[in-house]
Amino acid sequence: VCEYPVSNVSLSVSGFWADRTALHEAASHGRALQLKQLIESGASVNMVTVDNITPLHEACIQAHPNCARLLLEAGAQVDVRTIHGSTPLCHACASGSLECATLLLEYGAKVNPSLTALTASPLHEACIRGSVDVVRLMIASGAQLEANDVHFGPPLHIACAKGHIDCVKELLSAGQQ
Repeated sequence: VCEYPVSNVSLSVSGFWADRTALHEAASHGRALQLKQLIESGASVNMVTVDNITPLHEACIQAHPNCARLLLEAGAQVDVRTIHGSTPLCHACASGSLECATLLLEYGAKVNPSLTALTASPLHEACIRGSVDVVRLMIASGAQLEANDVHFGPPLHIACAKGHIDCVKELLSAGQQ
């Protein structure tokens, strides 16, 4: 995560520009009690850094489902994107966190966010990581098997390139050509 010194200026209706906040730090380090206290004291769960990373992104990339749950229960936006286009679900899949991915889907995360030139889909991220359980979850949740990432092609290509045979088998048995 990049840290840039910027003032707290309004970014959008949903959040503000800021350096990494105490909420970001607590979520990143899995400090659920501190996170809960910060939320109860009025900290904004949708505060974004200069690169549009929220505390929910932090909790998911570090695979802290308890922190992710606290943030979601407090109103964290489930599909907010970083400046690179990654959603918290992309980060959960990249970390291989089945618990975070399941939780995000329960809160309405899009399994097929529109792809940008800078990001991969959640299914792509799970294939890159080689997390067969997360690949299975993404497929069961309706992930597009033929989604074409500009860098990796479809998920099957990246699973093959990374040598994740179990992921390849899941994709093939789900019908990817």
